[in-house]
Amino acid sequence: MSTDPNEIFEDLFVLELASNHWKRTDRGVKIIDDFGQVVRFNGVKAAIKLQFRNVATFVHKDFRDREDINYIKKTIAREMTKEQYATLISEVVKMGCIPMSTPFDEASVDLCEELGVKIIKIASSDLNDWMLIERIAKAKLPVAVSTGGSSLKDIDDLVKFFDNRNIPLAINHCVSLYPSKAEDLDMNQIDFLKKRYPGHVIGFSTHEYNDTLPSSMYIAYAKGARTIERHIDIPYTGEYAVDDHKVSAYCSLPEDVDKMIRAYKEAQAKCGGSADVKRVPPKPEVEYLDALVRGVYAKRDLPAGSKLTDDDVYLAIPLQKGQISCRELMRGEEVTTDIKADEPINIDNIESPYAHVASLKKLIHQRGL
Repeated sequence: MSTDPNEIFEDLFVLELASNHWKRTDRGVKIIDDFGQVVRFNGVKAAIKLQFRNVATFVHKDFRDREDINYIKKTIAREMTKEQYATLISEVVKMGCIPMSTPFDEASVDLCEELGVKIIKIASSDLNDWMLIERIAKAKLPVAVSTGGSSLKDIDDLVKFFDNRNIPLAINHCVSLYPSKAEDLDMNQIDFLKKRYPGHVIGFSTHEYNDTLPSSMYIAYAKGARTIERHIDIPYTGEYAVDDHKVSAYCSLPEDVDKMIRAYKEAQAKCGGSADVKRVPPKPEVEYLDALVRGVYAKRDLPAGSKLTDDDVYLAIPLQKGQISCRELMRGEEVTTDIKADEPINIDNIESPYAHVASLKKLIHQRGL
């Protein structure tokens, strides 16, 4: 079992349900089920994230009836009971996903603990809300944070805070424009975050249009992002329609997330293994290159005891089994048996440092024609 505290964030897809349930349990369950099937089909690790607000205290009582303040209007319109949230969290677990939440107030952190949430998210807007951050830290759960619109000092302070408490923290590059155009994404910030905060998983929380999402996965993975966050929704049709609402441009439908995951996995496959060590070429690649390497041939008859010089040999293909190649020719090797002109010079017929390295000698015998 891994002891890496950051493992939960590695190759994690965070699917942000937000409040697209629109206060309806059946719609929330439908979203979870539809995206849970995409996750299962692709065999990936995913968290489905809700947003928790204790509306009774989150919105000041004198402003609850203000229809002209859209954020307050939406918050009240999407308020759920504890029992409804419990049902959604249970469905997330049932679908094999990790329950995750963004709590926007201290009472909502209490709810996270009560309902068994496994990861807490700090929204970009709350990056320096220290009363909330301190309450989140007391939960001792892994935390993810988005950096959209924040200052460098805010991020530095937050990272230091969680590091001092040994709480795993994933740091997501994020642009808080809804939706974001391709030219707004500024994905070089993934490089910046990786360099500045080594030891932390860096992610990418994106609000871009769906048509650019697959190509962003190629870039994000190649730059080192290992957590991907995306808002999700289902169509507002039939029994799941809600007034005149429609899917926001920064939200993905199940088929969009399927493409996103496939693009991430394709990038993963193409990028390959670790960037910290030299790759080990597979056998077919080695064999292919060995076939192109020139072997060492005698230019004239060479009696035993001759020491090889440039005038004694020439290089040509094919390289034959047991024959030394241009890679091993050092000049000055002593020939131990008579070799006729145009014959290959084999590792067994010379006195050379290579002739006394069993592992190298074995490789020379195995390669070539």
